[in-house]
Amino acid sequence: MADPQAAAATDLALRGDKLVKRFGAVTALDGVSLTLGRGEILGILGDNGAGKSTLVKILTGFHQQTSGTLHVHGEETLLKSVDHARALGIECVYQDLALANSLSIYHNMFLNREIVRRGPFRLVDHKQMRERAAQCLEDIGVHVPSVDLPVERLSGGQRQAIAVARAVHSNAKILLLDEPLAAMGAREAALIIDLVMRLKEKGGLSIIMIMHNYAQTLDIADRIMLMQRGRVTYEQRSANTSVAELMDIVRREYRAMRATTAQ
Repeated sequence: MADPQAAAATDLALRGDKLVKRFGAVTALDGVSLTLGRGEILGILGDNGAGKSTLVKILTGFHQQTSGTLHVHGEETLLKSVDHARALGIECVYQDLALANSLSIYHNMFLNREIVRRGPFRLVDHKQMRERAAQCLEDIGVHVPSVDLPVERLSGGQRQAIAVARAVHSNAKILLLDEPLAAMGAREAALIIDLVMRLKEKGGLSIIMIMHNYAQTLDIADRIMLMQRGRVTYEQRSANTSVAELMDIVRREYRAMRATTAQ
């Protein structure tokens, strides 16, 4: 008879159990547990100082947890570096995007992963890079006039889309998006939301979105997780909660914190 717990574990792209991260006397993460299903979008909400950035750095191999365990694709793993995480199919698009603005779209798509021709001189194959970049963007529905355009001529939403496309093109299985809609207008935000939903429909990709906007997160994510002061204070399927409920939880936690510090 099949083990139901083992079967459930195989449906998870990522699982963290009681993750703790300390920096000296400061506890940035205090027993955080999370799961990410295959093909699922998880929205992680929280104000500054909630521990979201520290969690992202652990999930991408930039930091290692002080205690707790991490399972990636069902295997217990200590992510030793960013390269180690990438080798396991974990990619992150940060707010600064890490794009070279003066370079073309296709150059950015293959930055540090350039395709070279066979032969003694190992020349960069610009033709193949252009073709592959254009095909990748077309596959996920990102429309640009030309992949030869320098990134600096794109809008904020288009630049975000290029950064996401680059991560997906690197065969990511788990994609983390750090505040992907920050400082964007409605039209730009809609472009990224549409892109995320198309990636979900294509399948094969699990997504974690670090967010501040409750309403947008509930619209996009299958499930939300609320973090406060390094802990998970609430977790629920998006369809089963509301902005009002989330705000009420935040207010209650804030009042409890003030009462504790006043004593």
